[in-house]
Amino acid sequence: MSASNRYNRQMILPEIGEDGQYKLSKAKVLVIGAGGLGAAILPYLAAAGVGEIGIVDDDDIEISNLHRQVIYKSSAVGKSKVEEAKLMISELNPLVKVNAFAEKLSGKNAISLFERYDIIVDATDNISIKYLINDACLLTNKPMVYGSIFRFQGQVSVFNYQNGPTYRCLYPDENNNALNCEDAGVIGISVGIIGMFQANEVLKMILGIGEVLSGKILVYNILNNEQQKYDFDKSDFKSISSRESFEEKYYKSEVEEVNFESILDEINNDEVLFLDVRNEEELPKINLKNQIQIPLPHLENEIEKLDKNQTIYIFCQSGIRSKVAAELLQKHQFRNIKSIAGGVLGMKELLATEINL
Repeated sequence: MSASNRYNRQMILPEIGEDGQYKLSKAKVLVIGAGGLGAAILPYLAAAGVGEIGIVDDDDIEISNLHRQVIYKSSAVGKSKVEEAKLMISELNPLVKVNAFAEKLSGKNAISLFERYDIIVDATDNISIKYLINDACLLTNKPMVYGSIFRFQGQVSVFNYQNGPTYRCLYPDENNNALNCEDAGVIGISVGIIGMFQANEVLKMILGIGEVLSGKILVYNILNNEQQKYDFDKSDFKSISSRESFEEKYYKSEVEEVNFESILDEINNDEVLFLDVRNEEELPKINLKNQIQIPLPHLENEIEKLDKNQTIYIFCQSGIRSKVAAELLQKHQFRNIKSIAGGVLGMKELLATEINL
């Protein structure tokens, strides 16, 4: 089947036509995250004929992903998300070039990755990564298509588009402790709707049509089908202006993660501390010998309870908030900080053999 037949239904739109389809074929889009948002964004970009798509994600598929990450099959559990997403796109549209990066986005790879693409799509649920994406987009002069979900509500915006407002203009507080979808809960329809809104912003920018959500944020609630659009202005914050300042900020702030299995022999060590940053009501309850619980929203105000000279292993429910907590402690000059990968959900089985849950 020829390309003209494949894209005929969109090419007959006067706003697209042959010229627009050519623009799509030459576009290069990098999607950060192959989870719920990415699972909605990727097939629509590929089906529309975006010429080159990069996917960045270091996760493997878990059974709990499948209710919202609908491009994956049950038989793919345990396999790499980016490799399975690449396979899906190749089967959907073999005309699209797909680059799969099975790695975590970090200060060490963000700039070199972003320089290869025209548009960067934030399909993550990690607050600190969103700031990293924003700052790398500023340094490489790339637009950032933002999406986020909190329970039944989603947000969409476009940052740094034609020198417009950035993520930091809307959310200047880098110590925001918002929960991610694994901790707050999510229904698959929410990420599907928001992900398609994001894909729509990408296509509008490539085609040069419509009104891009620059300086505006769209808020959509799936429970009552209400949506609002709010304006925001570019602020006067001091941005990262050089590769050196970017590296100074993000190379130093990267959090070391450890698997709980590798530190089982530390649970009775008086020289280490296990810091639980979950909320009081979260289960299962964990009672290690050297443990303290400070919920993440209270951590900065109760930081004096911690000893900077101790090795501190931080855990939460899934491993997301613990990394945020580690970054916060690093900013307060704590140096011996490690985040337990996977959180309690990953620790539970091992803990059951060591202690009485």
